[in-house]
Amino acid sequence: MSIPILDNHVHLEPIKGRNVDSAREFEKLGGTHLIISHLPYDHVEISKADDFRTAFDVTVNIKDRVNKETSLHAYATVGPYPVELLSFQRRYGLETAKQIMMEGMDIAAEYVADGRAIAIGEVGRPHFPVGEEVWSASNDILRHGMQVARRTGCAIVLHTEGATPESMKELAHMAESVGLEPGRVVKHYSPPLVQEDENFGLVPSVLAGKSAVQVALSKGDRFMLETDFLDDPSRPGAVLAIGTVPKRTKALMEKGIMSEEAAHKIHHDVPRAVYGKAFA
Repeated sequence: MSIPILDNHVHLEPIKGRNVDSAREFEKLGGTHLIISHLPYDHVEISKADDFRTAFDVTVNIKDRVNKETSLHAYATVGPYPVELLSFQRRYGLETAKQIMMEGMDIAAEYVADGRAIAIGEVGRPHFPVGEEVWSASNDILRHGMQVARRTGCAIVLHTEGATPESMKELAHMAESVGLEPGRVVKHYSPPLVQEDENFGLVPSVLAGKSAVQVALSKGDRFMLETDFLDDPSRPGAVLAIGTVPKRTKALMEKGIMSEEAAHKIHHDVPRAVYGKAFA
């Protein structure tokens, strides 16, 4: 059986990072599939919703370069990063900031609809404490993003506070309330919440630390793996090094901890179910 190896969540920097060279390292170590997630770029200022197009184009262009210059299957996810709400709030007030973020979700959906991106993401709510008004606005924006994902027929990748069964249940209910299947909702940077009573149908994208992967495998194989690689030369290996997923997968298979069937499900079957036929 030929085993694909997917890193479900990396960031590649166009200017300060190694970008395609980082992808080549992933390829050299045995990786085959890479999902490049959008983050704000220092050189792209967002003053109005339409500026998201310029920013999203940077992520898509990096994805296109990786596909052209390597043998990898690279995909992009795009969306307004949750913490951007706070910057917009300081400049324009909360209501206008909220509107910019929601329009950013709509624009992200255009990129998915025309095949430039595979999902909306990473979107959600701040991962640190914020005031009640900002929290409420963030949930409204996220709910809108889920509605847009349902209408577009695509997955949504969530950046939130640390995942717990309680928060996963809340997010699953939010998705269901707008008609989005929880199985199209990916919890980025997830601990190994693999069982149904831990994730409530959401798909955990497990940070590929050694112990976390082994705990995940002890519970099942309905999850994906990621590094959240940041491509920042000043912070080498942050969050995890670009080669972690292929190296971890191969080591666990050699030790008999991860079977070929489990590897194929984690790296192909689960992402295919989440992202649809766009994931080859």
